[in-house]
Amino acid sequence: MTDEQWRDLLRVLDGELLEPLPVGFLIDSPWLAPWHGVSIVDYVSDDATWLEANLRAVRRFPHVLLLPGCWAEFGMCTEPSAFGSKCVWPEGDFPFAEKVLFDYGDVKRLRKPNPRTDGLLPFVVKLLQRNQARIEAEGHRIRFATSRGPLNVACYLLGHTEVMIGVRTNPDEIHRMLQIVTEFIIDWVRLQAAAFPSIDGVLLLDDLIGFLGDDDFRQFALPYFKQIFDSFDVSVKALHNDCHGLINARYLAEMGCNLFNFSFEHGLEEVRRLAGDSVTLLGNIPPRDVMARGTAEDVTRSVGAALESVADRRRIILSLGGGTPPGVPTENFDAFYEAAAGRA
Repeated sequence: MTDEQWRDLLRVLDGELLEPLPVGFLIDSPWLAPWHGVSIVDYVSDDATWLEANLRAVRRFPHVLLLPGCWAEFGMCTEPSAFGSKCVWPEGDFPFAEKVLFDYGDVKRLRKPNPRTDGLLPFVVKLLQRNQARIEAEGHRIRFATSRGPLNVACYLLGHTEVMIGVRTNPDEIHRMLQIVTEFIIDWVRLQAAAFPSIDGVLLLDDLIGFLGDDDFRQFALPYFKQIFDSFDVSVKALHNDCHGLINARYLAEMGCNLFNFSFEHGLEEVRRLAGDSVTLLGNIPPRDVMARGTAEDVTRSVGAALESVADRRRIILSLGGGTPPGVPTENFDAFYEAAAGRA
């Protein structure tokens, strides 16, 4: 992200109305690798391929906020790998991490990893350090520290079903695991921030919180996200949850979050009513059915409908209701930006 783009982002978060409304997309390997014509394995394993793909994207879409920007990641494997998860790399599919805990009793042997040495985390930092000069030569800086959220990581360690059931059947073990994972995430974000002084934002990604009811969210999500966000004095505290997000929208301010990317199934006005006026909303066009599978005309209509749905356009960044999925064509990005700028 360039200095100008970062300033614009902060202006939006401060409540300033920019005309036209800014456009931003959360992009990572599932979209970026195939768009660049390579497999995800090639993208994450080769510095040159990773850098070429990211620089090609920022050059092709200079007026769009590509978040978090030059994202060094290994898909869902990044954080679980530090706990010893076996990482599986299908040539033509998404990588995934196998669980390391097979019973609630196993939680007692879980130990907090060291992000400086464990799993794939040192490779993330080294990848960015090796390419930092090239990124900055293009006028961009490393702005965000990123991590999967506590529930997300925990579900990879123990199993998604097991964590959700354990919230009710084994709450003590789930709390113990979430506390260990939360402290690990804080260490991981601190390591990134120390390595790159240009970082002034934290991005947490956690869809699993969308499966919790209100009482469970307040017990098993809110305190851990608040602990993470409260640990950092940064300008941007962003949360991505493109699962059901109406419950957690009510608690964003209490969590310390000021930028929220949520499911396309929730309207901008609906989420604004729940989240309040202090949170910037990042959304809310259907990623798959409109952006990836639709025509440029479909994108134009959807952006127009989103704009018409809100009376107060402050603290809104037009985006997708979730991350950018595989298969979004270049012309649909162009149509999105043109519609947002009022030129469609």
